[in-house]
Amino acid sequence: MGLLSIIRKQKLREKEVRVLMLGLDNSGKTTIVRSLLHKDIQEISPTMGFNIDTISYKGFNINVWDIGGQSSLRTFWFNYFERTDFLVWVLDASSLQRLVENFKEFDKVLREDRLAGCGLLILINKIDIYDGDRQKLKEAITDTLRLKELQNHSWNLLCCSAYTGENLQDGLDWLVSEYEKKYYIL
Repeated sequence: MGLLSIIRKQKLREKEVRVLMLGLDNSGKTTIVRSLLHKDIQEISPTMGFNIDTISYKGFNINVWDIGGQSSLRTFWFNYFERTDFLVWVLDASSLQRLVENFKEFDKVLREDRLAGCGLLILINKIDIYDGDRQKLKEAITDTLRLKELQNHSWNLLCCSAYTGENLQDGLDWLVSEYEKKYYIL
């Protein structure tokens, strides 16, 4: 049995998934996590630093590192990249004028070698207050973030709402499915 097989079997037994959740300030990262944990989402303060929460889902413990997105905190994001299985990037559908800023930060993060091979889930949050064409929005973000050019990341893009819960479970399903593909299949 090769070393890679042993590592995969150990990861399978642990069923611990490390998720790094990033995005610009006010994109709704903390609200998404709190919604998934069925906690109160009415009053949430900006994350000054980071929060770590564990979501139990389909036999997996998904450890979410929710890192503040203020410009003063972004230089510290790189301290959290070790052993990341998935990067969840959250965009604010109500603040599309910040798409260029999002792209710059997203690009910096994806250039990091320690994230090579990790799965990538992009959540377009606050879709419940977006009144445009969702498909066109997804296409524009796919093009802007150059997702089709990614070669060392599996990725998925979902419109979601932290307030209504729309597509949040679909995001978890994708994470679990990708994790199983990565560690179950030799």
